[in-house]
Amino acid sequence: MSSSLLRLRPDTVSRDVLASIVVFLVAVPLCVGIAVASGVPAELGLVTGIVGGLVAGSMPGSSLQVSGPAAGLTVLVYEAVTTHGVVALGVLVLSTGLLQVGLGLIGFGRWFRAISTAVVHGMLAGIGLVLISSQLYAMAGSSAPGSGLDNLTGLPDLFSRITGAAATSSCAIGVGTIVVLILWKRLPGRLPGMLPGPLVAVGLATAAVAVFDLPVATIEVRGLIDSLRLTGLDDFGLLADLSLLGVVLAFTLIASAESLFSAAAVDRMHDGPRTHYNKELIAQGTGNTICGLVGALPMTAVIVRSAANVQGGARTKASRILHGVWLLLFAALFPAVLGLIPVAALAGILVHAGAKLIPVTTIRPLWRDHRGEAVVLVVTALAIILTDMFMGVLLGIGMAVVKTAWETSAVRLDIDEQHDRTTVALSGSATFLRLPLILDTLEALPKDRPVELDLTRLRHVDHACRTALEAWSTHSAVHDPVPATDGTPREAALAGVAPDGEGPPGPASR
Repeated sequence: MSSSLLRLRPDTVSRDVLASIVVFLVAVPLCVGIAVASGVPAELGLVTGIVGGLVAGSMPGSSLQVSGPAAGLTVLVYEAVTTHGVVALGVLVLSTGLLQVGLGLIGFGRWFRAISTAVVHGMLAGIGLVLISSQLYAMAGSSAPGSGLDNLTGLPDLFSRITGAAATSSCAIGVGTIVVLILWKRLPGRLPGMLPGPLVAVGLATAAVAVFDLPVATIEVRGLIDSLRLTGLDDFGLLADLSLLGVVLAFTLIASAESLFSAAAVDRMHDGPRTHYNKELIAQGTGNTICGLVGALPMTAVIVRSAANVQGGARTKASRILHGVWLLLFAALFPAVLGLIPVAALAGILVHAGAKLIPVTTIRPLWRDHRGEAVVLVVTALAIILTDMFMGVLLGIGMAVVKTAWETSAVRLDIDEQHDRTTVALSGSATFLRLPLILDTLEALPKDRPVELDLTRLRHVDHACRTALEAWSTHSAVHDPVPATDGTPREAALAGVAPDGEGPPGPASR
């Protein structure tokens, strides 16, 4: 058995090396594009990718998923940098990392999987729409107005201002990049599988700008060392601003949820070891702590790079570590290459990435089969556009909780009217959400005969409903109560409903 393992080892190494190169080629344009769209130096995107490979990639958790800067946090980072400055980015990311490590240590990682799928899809849809609207301005060589709503409402004016050689050339490069990304994988042959679409699109755009000498803005290169800013103790004073604490919570929620959802998706792509969610959350937190110390972008696991890693034939975590090594060598040895890349091409890549975040194919069947979930998805996305990321996600989670509470608190009232009395039998769960229905039904009963309440079929009664039923029975003539199975009067069973909502005691509670 040991000899067979030795025979497999060279093949495993070669597969990991080839997969790492594929992931590196995918990661370079995405790391740079996300950094530029976030309003920070391009080199900081590479730094986050390097940390994601060398640090998070070497830690236990998930064996094959790859970490780096993610499009899902671009909008939030841009808003934070615009409002509080680049100096605040380090402490925000550092605090996020420490919080993630703490949550992983107390075993909170698995609970992130309990977040409603509709909220996650709504969050990604909102991010995608805001990302698209902001990057359309970059494709036209212009600056975005600011918030998601302002960006969307300003698009008609933007399209009317696309005149002149600079704006037209920039749009042509951006649109051409998107077209290449869409068509590349549809080409026949093995070439689309060997070369990543983002790399090809950026390469062709860069070549077009150079050959035709187009008046298109390119990336500003500052150098790897000059782009870094170490976070000091004094920077933690910025967290006295409560709005920054909200940003930290939003970073933590989104980065953790995206990473762990990505891990679940990657686990379905291969037959290797499954993800340990708490360890993966600690790995992500450790990476973000280091990114925060050097003032880089926040890090998450990224499904695009992870899928490329699995499809590239990776067998062990060595592939993602090596992808970090290649990023480090590229940033150290070839930084001038970044200065040749047109900003419009990176904007086109992010517009394409933003469109993939919108679950277009999911919404229609979701509306047909689970209309409440579809409403949560749409409201979450709209709330992110109209307010901000944090408030939108909170509203989505709140709606999901209310929807679940409503669906699980179904109660049925069966009314049996006889000549001498009316019997009302309640079944299901009696909660405050159903109180209007219960009380309206009871108050509409005829007043000329006694009323009996049968609660033996209730599974659950909360405090609000118990109190309301007791008050109604006291003030609204409940006569000749139905005896419980233990012989006690129904009034005693009703009054004895436990405050914790366990229902009538003894045999009367079933």
